[in-house]
Amino acid sequence: MNIQDFITKSEQNHWSPLVENGIHYQGILVKSLRYDAESGRSKTILLRFEAQASYPYHIHPAGEEIFVLEGCCSIAGAVLNRGDYLYTPPNGKHGVYSREGCTLLLSIPEEVQIIEHHEGE
Repeated sequence: MNIQDFITKSEQNHWSPLVENGIHYQGILVKSLRYDAESGRSKTILLRFEAQASYPYHIHPAGEEIFVLEGCCSIAGAVLNRGDYLYTPPNGKHGVYSREGCTLLLSIPEEVQIIEHHEGE
């Protein structure tokens, strides 16, 4: 095993617009840190939210981990600031909004599913 094969030089990669299933999420940029060839998707990413950007209500079939690197965001009524960590258990549901902008580190084992938001969930 060559450790160099497992290092991502994220500063050398460019931010790309977040586009999933043909939907362009305005104001959200992404950098892949760990691409999984078997599933055909990135499982560890950086997301940058511009001010007032949001990601729709969704479910995490296999859970999710979020670490706030810069700025702050609101998730399920909670405010996460720089240095905060959130573990969303499998089948957890939420949306993400950043009033002032933020950069997040995310580990997402399985692709999220966008769902219609219902009050009380």
